[in-house]
Amino acid sequence: MPERPRFVEAFGYQDDLLGLPVADHDAAARWYAHAFGMTEVERRDAPCRSVIMERDGVRFGFAENGGDPSQDGAAIHVSDLALIKQELRGDGVEIGAERVDERAGQRLDVFFVIAPDGLFYYFHQPINP
Repeated sequence: MPERPRFVEAFGYQDDLLGLPVADHDAAARWYAHAFGMTEVERRDAPCRSVIMERDGVRFGFAENGGDPSQDGAAIHVSDLALIKQELRGDGVEIGAERVDERAGQRLDVFFVIAPDGLFYYFHQPINP
């Protein structure tokens, strides 16, 4: 039986998941490949230097676009929050606050990661009643 995808979907905080601001797209590609298990699928030089990374069909783009990474990031819906947390910790990623949130009547298990580039990630999984 094939393994189910761990990254289900993602949404950028500033609505541009393919243009998350970073100072160095090469450093971002290395870190996200190691820490988030992503694979590089594309590089661009225009309109700015950027790299597109993917995991389980979910794509993120990291761009040297002059934006402030401390004001951006993504919400990542995952299929197994405990497993993702274990993977990240195993790769040396510091896990931030863990809690239960409620959105539109749905309870979510969540945790946070702030990447070295300053981008903020909200990992979440619905809690089944």
